[in-house]
Amino acid sequence: MREKFARWMYGRYGVDRLSKHLVTAGLIISLISMFIPGGFLYLLGLGMFIYAYYRMFSKNHQKRYAESMGYERLLQRVKRIPDRIKQELQQRKDYRIFRCPSCRQRIRVPKGRGMIEIRCQKCQNVFRKRS
Repeated sequence: MREKFARWMYGRYGVDRLSKHLVTAGLIISLISMFIPGGFLYLLGLGMFIYAYYRMFSKNHQKRYAESMGYERLLQRVKRIPDRIKQELQQRKDYRIFRCPSCRQRIRVPKGRGMIEIRCQKCQNVFRKRS
């Protein structure tokens, strides 16, 4: 039986980090749905299970790899958030951080300079703020 399953799985994508996280999230959401009335959470958890197993048994390696790499990039962005917050808190003593009103670029300026004109390096927009 084990060899039959191994032969059947040959050429399929298999388990990756995204599939593991989908199964785990589906399990957690399904458990939460037992305590909350309505079937939406149950269907969401079931959909996550189905999608995870679809990915595992798929033979389209290129598409599954692209999905996995997109998920890894998203995870890296999320993991950088605490580091950025920590860095901002350390710099709070000496600098103020503003956002450009037009392009939302983050700009760091020294504190205690009074009213200053700030030029965004990205879009060249000029705006006035108190530092």
